[in-house]
Amino acid sequence: MGLDFGSKTCGVALSDELLMTAQPVEIIRRDRESKIRKTLSRIEELCESNQVGYIVLGLPLNMDDSAGVRAENTMAFREQLERRTGLPVVMSDERLTTVEAYEIMDKMEIRREDRGRYVDMIAASIILQEYMENHRGELEHLRS
Repeated sequence: MGLDFGSKTCGVALSDELLMTAQPVEIIRRDRESKIRKTLSRIEELCESNQVGYIVLGLPLNMDDSAGVRAENTMAFREQLERRTGLPVVMSDERLTTVEAYEIMDKMEIRREDRGRYVDMIAASIILQEYMENHRGELEHLRS
């Protein structure tokens, strides 16, 4: 599972059973940044129903490699995810994934006013796909 965690949304992507491709699944939305319980619950449901073996969580580093408030919040979310799901959660640099998601939507000719419905889950799929491509050998033991 790949996640793009934001202040009020969490984009979700899942891989196929062979760990070859990542597909956008949904965007979990919340009213306030602090309302995280339902987000964790939904992720837990998706993990159970899809037999998820690990989670790749996008780490929003600054362009100079420093970790700002968003990265700190994401690391705190990682700890909650690990406790809640019992799964390993690996961090993956997510810089420019949102830009890439918008480029994909441009190519798909998705109307600008509709892009908010897709951007976070597309970014999550990019995070997961890049991780799978860069760690192919390490993931062999997770294949069904």
